[in-house]
Amino acid sequence: MLTGLSLIFGMAGFMGIEHYHPIDAFYMTVTTIATVGFGEIHPFSLAGRLFVSFYILYNLVVVAYLVSVMSSFIFDGELRKIYKMIRTDHEIKRFSGHVIVCGFGRNGRRAYQELRANGVRVVVIEMNQELMKRHSEGQTGEDYDGDGVAGGSIFTVFGDATADIVLQQAGVERASSLITTLPKDADNVFVALSARALNPRLRIIARASLKTSESKLLSAGADSVVMPDEIGGSHMANLVVRPEVIRFLDLISGLSADKLRLEEMTFEQLRRDLRGRSIRELDVRSVTGATIIGLRQAAGSLLVSPPVDYVPAPGDVLLLLGSEEQIETFEVRFRQL
Repeated sequence: MLTGLSLIFGMAGFMGIEHYHPIDAFYMTVTTIATVGFGEIHPFSLAGRLFVSFYILYNLVVVAYLVSVMSSFIFDGELRKIYKMIRTDHEIKRFSGHVIVCGFGRNGRRAYQELRANGVRVVVIEMNQELMKRHSEGQTGEDYDGDGVAGGSIFTVFGDATADIVLQQAGVERASSLITTLPKDADNVFVALSARALNPRLRIIARASLKTSESKLLSAGADSVVMPDEIGGSHMANLVVRPEVIRFLDLISGLSADKLRLEEMTFEQLRRDLRGRSIRELDVRSVTGATIIGLRQAAGSLLVSPPVDYVPAPGDVLLLLGSEEQIETFEVRFRQL
């Protein structure tokens, strides 16, 4: 823009003061800006010399500014940031079945960490670039199964999550789930509404601060609504009245040092040669040490401690509890490769 303004200003000066033809004025302007010094088409008047003198000084300032901007891009890493953003955008376009986390506050950050710990590919939408920079600098060697940016970078779309174009940049049409943890309930309602319109099959989990916002979020398209403040208060009260139950739940949630793991496996993920066997015949506990604590039937009902003679059917989901080692053994022995 500065170069264009300089070109117009120079041509206007040469045409107005020296009465040059537009082509001659263009020629003199370009040679002056470029400082090649090919000479004058005809001798300048006194006014023309003053104009050219100040015009040269002006262009020196413009050149100095452009050099400083380019230096900033090169030495302050701006070019690297732009390249990284382009590369991230290109990578996100290849994603499918990923999870989008809107907002990277306390709840969003915790959700992101838990998802990554379970090997889920995540795209974060956040407006605060400085917040993401601080968190990325604290990561060490995290990668996305060979597809991510090296050095612990987080796939991030910077912008307002309530805007359709930002959700589309995060690949909402191809995502499997979306978690919205924005500070304002109204924004979470808007995100749920927009995301549901862009992807009717998307699973949406929304954060709410007020109980009155729960029905609005569900109406907007959220599948589940979580109220952290209410959960926290209930958790503290239960530590008083039933502390051992809460300690056990802490083992499952990973809040305790001796972490237990909850896992699920669909009937379709079960090894083909094991299908058609009852829970007694599968004998999961003896083989792996893990325990089948529940079973979600295809019709939607939940069986807690399902009968040992029950035979899992298509559409059923087994719910298991065990240590990391026990669950890993279960994955190896029972999951279809």
